[in-house]
Amino acid sequence: MYPFLDLVTLTNVSVGVLFIGAAGIIMLKTPMDKVIMFALLQGGFIGIIVSAKYLDVSMAAAIFDPISTIIMLIAITKLDEIRKNKLKSQEEEFFA
Repeated sequence: MYPFLDLVTLTNVSVGVLFIGAAGIIMLKTPMDKVIMFALLQGGFIGIIVSAKYLDVSMAAAIFDPISTIIMLIAITKLDEIRKNKLKSQEEEFFA
């Protein structure tokens, strides 16, 4: 009755989510938007691993993905802090 529903499988949806996340990481400029797209990429990656029936690997990936996101958020905040301090010191030199 609905032949296009044959295309909606876990693998196809996961690949779509993975590509959307990868394209978003490449195209978006702000770091927080990149983190959101990174989470989409991780979701697609875990979906592909599950569809290949590597459940032990997907469990390990599901455990380590939030840890890598937290590490990336810490790095982003540190980089922003360093950039703000650098701009502030350059402004102080300019006015001094």
